[in-house]
Amino acid sequence: MTISLLSLALYGLAIFGLFITPGPVWVALIARALSGGFAAAWPVALAVVLGDLFWALLAIFGIAWISTVYEPFLAVLRWVASGIFILMGVLVIRHAATTISADSRLTRPGVWAGFVAGLAVILGNPKAVLFYMGVLPGFFDLSIIRWPDIVAILLVSTTVPLAGNLALAALVGRVRAFLASPEKRIRLNRISGALLIGVGCALPFV
Repeated sequence: MTISLLSLALYGLAIFGLFITPGPVWVALIARALSGGFAAAWPVALAVVLGDLFWALLAIFGIAWISTVYEPFLAVLRWVASGIFILMGVLVIRHAATTISADSRLTRPGVWAGFVAGLAVILGNPKAVLFYMGVLPGFFDLSIIRWPDIVAILLVSTTVPLAGNLALAALVGRVRAFLASPEKRIRLNRISGALLIGVGCALPFV
């Protein structure tokens, strides 16, 4: 592979930092798990995987094409990605006490309804769009990557959030109690914010 294991590990850490920040995917998973248990929530996790694959592939091939036209683009983008991560971390910490609310449309019964809900939240999730299109290229030189590199990136892009989402769906009762505590929610957001800031500070030097 042309990408370093350090860059891949840092990328995985960044995805984990984004995952533990409550957002639309959490809302969808919790809403469906509360209404129908794990059986109602796993289609959301599956749809999110497909959405992650879509955004990652679009970023890899789209940005790689742009880099052939404008060579310094990726170098600039690395610093842009660093700034975005630091900004996201600061915003998460500043709004650590913000609560999340559910949409009743997410709780419609059926596997297909869950799958559609998952696609809706991942394809329309600004956090996911920002990460894959604006941040992913900052971790890797997309102008020189090969298929083994792409496979490794896609595996990290999907397995980290999939494992987390399935665990969240399975443990939704405990997660619900956790999110109901303002102190614990604030602590979680502060940790994820600090993690994002740390990734942003380290990104230009890997």
